[in-house]
Amino acid sequence: MSLGPYSSFIVISYALVGAVVLLLIAGIAFDYRRQKARLRELEASGVVRRSGRQATEL
Repeated sequence: MSLGPYSSFIVISYALVGAVVLLLIAGIAFDYRRQKARLRELEASGVVRRSGRQATEL
């Protein structure tokens, strides 16, 4: 497969896009774990979710 005179630009562009996508996925996974840990801490300290209460409890 010949990419012509712009082959280095094409390959570098795809590599950079791949790296950015991987960094975004890693960032989202890290943030998800951090948010889950924070929710566990809040629930352990007695904070409850408003969506978990019934209307009669207000």
